Amino acid sequence: MVGVAKDDRHRFSKAPHEQIMLVAGIGVEGDAHAGRTVKHRSRAARDPSQPNLRQVHLIPVQFLEEARSRGFDVGPGDMGENVLTAGIDLLGLPLDARLRIGADAVVRVTGLRNPCVQIDRFRRGLLELAVARDESGDVVRKAGVMSVVEQGGLVRPGDRIQVELPDGPHRRLRVV
Repeated sequence: MVGVAKDDRHRFSKAPHEQIMLVAGIGVEGDAHAGRTVKHRSRAARDPSQPNLRQVHLIPVQFLEEARSRGFDVGPGDMGENVLTAGIDLLGLPLDARLRIGADAVVRVTGLRNPCVQIDRFRRGLLELAVARDESGDVVRKAGVMSVVEQGGLVRPGDRIQVELPDGPHRRLRVV
């Protein structure tokens, strides 16, 4: 793992930290998006009782590298992620894959982040990189995955992430 970030206010970017605490069923301790029920402002306005499937946002460092190679000034935490990964095909994971992070923490992948206009407000033109089309014309969302905390623990840059795939037929990730 490359980096961790959190923010106690609803802002697009999060501040990098030396460590974050993941809390089972809640998310990142001290983060504005932590909680059992949805915290995303527009979703909470529609139905504040729906479960929070977006407790922890993970994004691959390769996305930031690609963005920088195209002239965008982005760094750890800038995309609103809590966990910045390396060497894991996050977007290729199936629904309900589990990621063991560090000594204790376990998150379960719930779906894809749906890139929105806030990305362009942050860096004009970046949304076009975050939402692309493949050779078949299908939409590809590259801004990371969302997850819920199943087992809490302290998470730090440099911690190992171990992927555990679910049993049975794998289901593709959808937007949450």
